[in-house]
Amino acid sequence: MKEKVRVASGQGFWGDLLTAPVDQVRGGPIDYLMLDYLAEVTMSIMQKQRARDPQAGYAKDFISLMREILPDCVEKNIKVLSNAGGVNVAGCAEAIKDAARDLGLSGKVKIGVVSGDDILDRLDEFADQGVEITNMETGEPLSEIRDKVQSANVYLGAAGLVEALDKGAQIIVGGRLTDTGLTLAPLMHEFGWKFDDWDLVSAGTIAGHIIECGAQSSGGNCQYDWKNIPDLGRVGFPIVEAFPNGEFIVTKHDATGGRVNVQSVKEQLLYEMGDPKAYITPDVVADFSSINLAPDGDNRVHVFGITGNPKTEFYKVSIAYSAGWKAVGTLVYAWPDAYDKAKAADKVLRDRLDRLGLKFDLILTEFVGVNATHGHLAGEPSADIPEVQLRFGVRGQNKADVERFTKELAPLILTGPPAVTGFAGGRPKVEEIMAYFPALIPKTLIETKVDVIEA
Repeated sequence: MKEKVRVASGQGFWGDLLTAPVDQVRGGPIDYLMLDYLAEVTMSIMQKQRARDPQAGYAKDFISLMREILPDCVEKNIKVLSNAGGVNVAGCAEAIKDAARDLGLSGKVKIGVVSGDDILDRLDEFADQGVEITNMETGEPLSEIRDKVQSANVYLGAAGLVEALDKGAQIIVGGRLTDTGLTLAPLMHEFGWKFDDWDLVSAGTIAGHIIECGAQSSGGNCQYDWKNIPDLGRVGFPIVEAFPNGEFIVTKHDATGGRVNVQSVKEQLLYEMGDPKAYITPDVVADFSSINLAPDGDNRVHVFGITGNPKTEFYKVSIAYSAGWKAVGTLVYAWPDAYDKAKAADKVLRDRLDRLGLKFDLILTEFVGVNATHGHLAGEPSADIPEVQLRFGVRGQNKADVERFTKELAPLILTGPPAVTGFAGGRPKVEEIMAYFPALIPKTLIETKVDVIEA
């Protein structure tokens, strides 16, 4: 058993800083690199991509990254865990295998493939079996939106990842693997933690939660003393140095920007927080109220004292479905009377849409620079505010009505209040709306499959 395991975060979401995982691999010692690509809406995007192209459906950025860092990972024996497989995990694994061969690494890389999360093709089977799938927030039955469903994925925990590591995989890809499981699995594998040692599993889960959003725990998007956070242009992504007893240090590589301290870690701990005593994952119900934080030197925070409770009998399911169409456009009104001009333009546009007889589920106006962030709490702006952006959006079931709206914004430039600009982006684009349907499903209905292939 190792005395310490270093797990580095290299990706907080699909589209995160491209240089971060490279810097993690080359900037200092690490044992594992975890890369989180998926969000709730991401799965539906990938499902649509695969519908157009059977070879698509995964994060192709991950393949480009692996082509750059795979030689380093092989040389340094760094293992990579990712949920970049999206809805085409097998295709992602094959692309990694091709990359390894192109790099002359045939026979030197084992790829773990974790699947079983995608249950889109099983929804009707479950319905026939009498399995009730309901929206856990509204109680709405799945049957009411079944014909609009684009994706349905179970949040799988660490078990499949641990199995792949136990089988010798160096690069592991999966679909909707939990963010926290990508960090928990290496610790369970290396330290031999048992799946029912709830305190240790909770500690590994909380370690994963702290680094799952990338630099958000190492100075990025940090409110506390943000003006004095050094060199965010070279921000160092977080690293967990974990120990067999469940304690760990949150840190980052030396000579990188950003900052790791108790405050930055606290802010990340509050991310997506519900009941602090019951943070539910597939692996454990973690107790965030048990967490102790203490400084441990520059850019080092000691985390200890964590406890947890037994896992539930259910998996959470992320279901995305088509819920109509939307379009959003903007215009900027300049001083004098910028806010009054923007409000007048809003009224003119609403009157015109009403006369056209267009039907929308919602029309939403935001006055950016006045109240878009804080709403009515912002109060009234000063009379000499220099500029206000009118952001005007519509949402509806009829695509033709939404498309007609997109042709009504530009005319305001010459037929509405004066001193308007900011239309350089052109006519608003019509976009399909993906709505979120969270549900629970018994774990007994889901089978996780783990394969290990050699490049």
